Amino acid sequence: MPKTLTLRVNEETYNTIKRHAELDHRPIANFIEYALKRYVQEADFSDEFETLEILGNQTLVERLRKGSQDAARKKGRFVA
Repeated sequence: MPKTLTLRVNEETYNTIKRHAELDHRPIANFIEYALKRYVQEADFSDEFETLEILGNQTLVERLRKGSQDAARKKGRFVA
């Protein structure tokens, strides 16, 4: 069952949220819910320190980039 939250933000934060909601063609409440869900998913996927460690490894970053490009071109095969 949906729950109602009350959120207090300053004018600058409100205007930023409103602008992004408008760009996404979403009501403000829906945009906040969407942004929060994305944040939680990303936070659950890897923490800040793990991300910094990955980004600091240039060999790994290049291999990930190449793999992503190959997948986009449907090159290679999926190995489970």
